Amino acid sequence: MATIRVHTPQNVTLEYEVGSLGNRIVAAILDNLILVAYAGALFGLAVWLGGRLTVYNPFMWVLGLLVGIPYVFYNLGCEVLFNGQSLGKKAMQLRVMRLDGTAPRLGDYFLRWLLRIVDTSLPGIGGLVAIITIAVNGKGQRLGDMAAGTTVISLKPRAEELVTLTTPLPSEDYQPVFPQAADLSDHDVALLRQLLGRSLQQENYVLLNETAAKIKQLLHVQTDMSDEAFLRTVLRDHAHIVAAG
Repeated sequence: MATIRVHTPQNVTLEYEVGSLGNRIVAAILDNLILVAYAGALFGLAVWLGGRLTVYNPFMWVLGLLVGIPYVFYNLGCEVLFNGQSLGKKAMQLRVMRLDGTAPRLGDYFLRWLLRIVDTSLPGIGGLVAIITIAVNGKGQRLGDMAAGTTVISLKPRAEELVTLTTPLPSEDYQPVFPQAADLSDHDVALLRQLLGRSLQQENYVLLNETAAKIKQLLHVQTDMSDEAFLRTVLRDHAHIVAAG
């Protein structure tokens, strides 16, 4: 699996797994299925209400707008509102990220969306341009990503991280120690897992302490727990809250 390395301002090099072409195709299919289901529901509702589906019916123009506008702006709107994820990407645990490790800006999302016309919507070839570009690029970038300086990363923990961070699943009656863990985004949790795993594998206790201090600052908590125990507890609390939510 391809990876990209990001050097943070804190002088830490992070490695992200690029979203696979297969997962991105599945995510795109899921997004299209959502749009088709939405359009079908609207047309079904129109028929149920007794509307005549002809171009001469003014209601059809309204219906066309209700279907067309979400279809055109779906990906842009989702990525802006859901922090770089469409619903399909969320299901496949993918996210858009800048190559410098920061969250994309509005202009970056706009460029990706604008070039989607070339990447996935050219008549007769569909998404072939995007598939070829992603396959040969090496950084998981289609043309829109290359223009915006973004890529699509996988949020799934890598195998070595899972081995390092294996902890017993909390029981159903588990009470989170730090409810503030719910405030962490998926990106925060993925980054925390990577930093914790790297700190333990390399026995880098300075990085471990810096990571714990950053999480305490982010969540506004104070604790006498050791750094490792604190970070593992935050991860366990977050997993329990998400599962229960």
